[in-house]
This record gives sequence, structure tokens and C-alpha cells, in this order.
Amino acid sequence: MAHESPLPMLINLAQDKVEEAGRTLHELSSQRTHAQSQLSVLDTYRSDYTQRLQQTTEGGVSASNYHNFRRFIATLDEAISQQNRVVAQIDARIQAGQQEWYAEKRRLSSFETLKARQDHQLRHHEQRLEQRASDEASANLHRRAMRHQ
Repeated sequence: MAHESPLPMLINLAQDKVEEAGRTLHELSSQRTHAQSQLSVLDTYRSDYTQRLQQTTEGGVSASNYHNFRRFIATLDEAISQQNRVVAQIDARIQAGQQEWYAEKRRLSSFETLKARQDHQLRHHEQRLEQRASDEASANLHRRAMRHQ
């Protein structure tokens, strides 16, 4: 009875892990795009408000309105800072996800290489058995032919 190799099962599991890591990377990429979009909106909003403040102060503004503008811009600055941290955290997760994907891909490649080697050895062994059987058949034919002469 031939020994069944666990390599096909390991290859399937490794392929599943590579695909899962790829899906995770795709999701992280989508999250980053969304977070970066939010950051851009905040940056634009801050720029608009800063420009409005400048225009308002040129025309004259009360101290309380000026203070409200500055407080709101400070709030926007904090939101931008927080969103920058979110983007940086996602970037770190993407980097870790890429490393995981590469590790899973290398593992899959290793299993596939082992399977290819195993298949090659099996074919080589089968060819040797066929050659031996062919040689034996030829030798038997030759012996019979020699007896009948």
C-alpha cells in the first residue's frame, strides 16, 4: 500500500492562508483609503476656515468671534492629528499584513517545491521499476530465444 503524502492538504491550507492574508490586506487598503479621504476632508475644511478667519479679521471681527474661530480651528487641528494617527496605525497594520502575506506565500512555495520534488522522485522510481520490468522481459525473451536455437 502506497504511503499518502500530507503535502496536498498542507498546500491547500497554505493557499487558504495566503488568500486570507490577501483579503486582510485588501480590507486594510480600503480602510486606509477611507481614512486618508477623511483626513483630506479635514485638511480642506481647516484650510477653508483659516481663509475665512483671515478674510473676517481683515474686515473687522469681534474678540468673541475671533476666539470662536480660533477654538474651532484648534478643534480641527486635533481632529486632523487624531486622523493622522489613525492613518499611521492602518499603515502599521498594512506593513504587518504584508509581512504575514509574504511569510504565508513563502510557506506555500516551500510546500509546492517539496511536492514537486516528491512527484519527481515518484516518477523516477516508477521509471526505474518500468525499466527493470522491461529489462527482465527482454532477458526472458532472450533466454527463450537461446533455448529454442
